[in-house]
Amino acid sequence: MSEGSMPLQELPCLNLQNPVRIKRKSCLSEGLGSESTPTELVLQRSPRPKHPRLVSRGKENDFVLARRSRRRRQSTSGVLWDHLPDELLLRIYFCLPLQDLLRVSAVCKRWHRLALDESLWHSVDLEGLTHTGLALQHVLKTGVHRLRCPRAFVTKLELPEPRTLQLVELDLSSSIIPTSALQSLIRGCKQLQYLSLEALQLSDGIISCLAKNCNLLQLNLSGCSGFSAAALADMLTSCCSLEQLNVSWCIFSRDHVRSLVNHLSPSVTALNLSGYRESLALDDVKVLVERCPNIQTLDLSDSTLLTADSFPVLKQLKNLHHLSLSRCYHIHLAALSDLGNMLPSLGFLDVFGFVQDSQLASLKKDMPRISINSRPFSSVARPTPASRLSPSHPDQTMWSRSCRLRVRF
Repeated sequence: MSEGSMPLQELPCLNLQNPVRIKRKSCLSEGLGSESTPTELVLQRSPRPKHPRLVSRGKENDFVLARRSRRRRQSTSGVLWDHLPDELLLRIYFCLPLQDLLRVSAVCKRWHRLALDESLWHSVDLEGLTHTGLALQHVLKTGVHRLRCPRAFVTKLELPEPRTLQLVELDLSSSIIPTSALQSLIRGCKQLQYLSLEALQLSDGIISCLAKNCNLLQLNLSGCSGFSAAALADMLTSCCSLEQLNVSWCIFSRDHVRSLVNHLSPSVTALNLSGYRESLALDDVKVLVERCPNIQTLDLSDSTLLTADSFPVLKQLKNLHHLSLSRCYHIHLAALSDLGNMLPSLGFLDVFGFVQDSQLASLKKDMPRISINSRPFSSVARPTPASRLSPSHPDQTMWSRSCRLRVRF
């Protein structure tokens, strides 16, 4: 029987009864020499070609760094923040409150630069901060125009010299601030139009710095002290555009009152001179009326030297609309009844303290067109009138406008 017709059990290397593993090397060596060796088998059994290693010159023992394929960046839908123009980011920042704007400024250098742009810090309210020194110093560097900072506590204030601030409206009422720090602040102001330093300790240097603000329109110095009559006269002479002035209850002598009435600008329409019991006399009222004929609101409360003889003098004020004579005890009740006829433009009259409640009804009957004792608090040159303050809904406006950036708790 030929090998081609032999059964499968008798074929070499394929004994199914006693299968014996054939070494690959022997089988390959036997098969490679024959002409019937398949080409595919040769290719499968042959070793893979070796690629030459890339070796740097002079360093044959260096490691070979395999080059990985670069990962494709995942495609993102929309526009990245870095691609937004500055104008659009400023518009977004304009909608942020103060705390969020400060957080944004810490993200990167670009956002820090944009977050401190002057357009965002135009008006700032810092009321409520316990220690205001650092915050005030930071805000002043942003080019703020309107700054509300009442009842602030400032220990020191470091501003580079010389520095010109862009402040137009400033409220530091009832604050605790050293005179040196306040003088450093006012020295940099040349564009002030509205200023309130109520109940602050001042100096001649501060008043001299105020004199450089020729466009000052409203000035509140109620309860202030520490400056001379000569400095007050120089300041009033320089600030010739004043419309409202509040110098009530200042520590004034007789010389202060004389300097005030003799140097007051004729443009004044609202004046609060209350609290000068033994310093304000009838002669001072005469000088005042001659210099300021356009006064519409006049507060002469607590002037115990005034009597009914001042009514013919006040009659010269053709536009007088609100007159306060509270606690002027030398004015008789009978004389008040004729005041309505003497001042036809009068609409509000305050006579707290020397008119009893039983007499008030008859006085209102004699002057029906005049509102009597309806305004217990003066609003002359005050940034936030006391009549609009309440514990549940505090008024946070400053001269009838709110600040955009303010501290929130």
